[in-house]
Amino acid sequence: MPSQLGQVIRFGFVGGVNTCTFYAFYWPLLHLAKLPYFVAYTIAFLLSMVGSFFLNTYFTYRTKPSWKKFLLFPLTNVTNFVVQSAGLFALVHWVGMNKTIAPLVAAVVAIPFTYVLSRRILVPKQPEPDETDETPSGAPKIPVK
Repeated sequence: MPSQLGQVIRFGFVGGVNTCTFYAFYWPLLHLAKLPYFVAYTIAFLLSMVGSFFLNTYFTYRTKPSWKKFLLFPLTNVTNFVVQSAGLFALVHWVGMNKTIAPLVAAVVAIPFTYVLSRRILVPKQPEPDETDETPSGAPKIPVK
């Protein structure tokens, strides 16, 4: 359990870094490039997701990146994107929140979803102990043919 607590703490730190990275892309795309807010949001989201992949593989979960993980990582972020997008739309259009701040609030709501999904894709599954391999005392069973 302590290693999972460490993962959660590291995930929170990486999330903060990723949010800053996202915002470093979003703000200039919105204000300097004058892109519509949702276009700026989508571009910034995709760019920051690449950094998030590497930070989460190396730092949060301490696993090695692979092309398979890299290609699957965006798929796990679809839920994150949907939660953040719906939150962004709701905050801007229904709540009347400023479109510069709304993505940050929407990102906070998506954190638990992102943690569960990224852990599932980036952390190798541990093999389940096979009950038939050991006797109740813990001694190995001798296979019967």
